[in-house]
Amino acid sequence: QLQASGGGSVQAGGSLRLSCVASGRTFSSLTMGWFRQAPGKEREFVAAVSERGYSTYYRGSVKGRFTISRDNANNTVYLQMNSLNLEDTATYYCAARWGTVQVMDITTYEYWGQGTQVTVSS
Repeated sequence: QLQASGGGSVQAGGSLRLSCVASGRTFSSLTMGWFRQAPGKEREFVAAVSERGYSTYYRGSVKGRFTISRDNANNTVYLQMNSLNLEDTATYYCAARWGTVQVMDITTYEYWGQGTQVTVSS
């Protein structure tokens, strides 16, 4: 089970940190990802981190602004979001999968948390 939190409302240029806590004993064996879905749009990949945290992956539009990290001791994955802009407004979901092949492919993720809303205003 995945539980995401940390969403909220922020002005453009601001920052938020999302957290996702996982239950169970397999967290450190899973690749963790963040996805987002804006109203009327498909859910899209945002970022992912490999099992031990050695590799990270980002969609182009968030590179340099977002940082994904994980704390395996506490079964938690984070998404630090800086320099937020209006296009970042969406519901953000954490997800988990085995392995890192095609890590940006939404269909490869097996486990999903509920979303947390991020709203960026001007």
